[in-house]
Amino acid sequence: MFRTEVTEILGIEYPITQGGMWWVSRAELVSSVSNAGGLGILSALTFSSLEDLAAEIRKTRDLTDRPFGVNVTLVPTLGPVDIDSYLDVIIEEGVKVVETAARNPEPYMKRLKDSGVKVIHKCTAVRFARTAQRIGCDIVSIDGFECAGHPGEEDVTSLVLIPLTVDALDIPVIASGGFGDGRGLVAALALGASGINMGTRFLAARESPVHPKVKERLINSSERDTMLVMRSLRNTERVLRNAAAKKVVEMEQGGASLEELAPVLVGQEGQRLVESGELDRGLLACGQVVGLARDIPSVKEIIDSIVSEAEEIMERRLSTQGLFRPLRKPC
Repeated sequence: MFRTEVTEILGIEYPITQGGMWWVSRAELVSSVSNAGGLGILSALTFSSLEDLAAEIRKTRDLTDRPFGVNVTLVPTLGPVDIDSYLDVIIEEGVKVVETAARNPEPYMKRLKDSGVKVIHKCTAVRFARTAQRIGCDIVSIDGFECAGHPGEEDVTSLVLIPLTVDALDIPVIASGGFGDGRGLVAALALGASGINMGTRFLAARESPVHPKVKERLINSSERDTMLVMRSLRNTERVLRNAAAKKVVEMEQGGASLEELAPVLVGQEGQRLVESGELDRGLLACGQVVGLARDIPSVKEIIDSIVSEAEEIMERRLSTQGLFRPLRKPC
């Protein structure tokens, strides 16, 4: 029922991909998503050394014989990142799916395509999606304003952005931002997408490496418990509401520069939050869909639940005997 262009291109069972989350998208989580029928995606920049990234790719391959990918984020960082060297490792290790994000990946496309890599580009606007198609990307993952991480600067929600992107492209589209259950999967397919991308929901999975205190905070949060930071830098990020996020907004309102904000924004503070459970240290990317995360199941249970719920909706509620049943006989 859920065979789509995305499942065919990526060689996966279900049209569900896992977001490449800094500090979180490691071998245990990634392999669990792939083993459950989705596409797990490692986060390359989680690893400060190329040797560590290579080791994590090998560890993931030991844990699954199914396809998985690696995310390479091209967003500006506070420290220099040698993207070419990261790509060297990914290609040498035989990874066949790369998700790029933020900046235009055109400078790297020839190397990736010559190596037989399928490229998913994650972006936030229709014009960027058109560029991704033009330069040869295989799939576009489009982020609505609800998403965790960087939603862009135009504040267009998934309900509008997904069909606009689908209409503008000939390549398949993955819907990202606001997805965490079977209802969302059916909605995305109805809007013309060929799959969904989820990050926040997998944060609260048993295999997620985040601290138990963080998982408990997530499942007790509502859709109102995220904040937008770095708007003044035009590098907006949606994060979990905590003391660090509030401090960033307060400093921005006071006209703080990037240099002044850097000690709060630095990634190591976010890593400390994830690993130690110090909930007010650093920033944690988190989408509004956190309001739908109410438990801490296994990855397989999450994916199985999404698929079974979606099947039930497709087979019953959207049939002529269900949601669209006429309210009265026609005249």
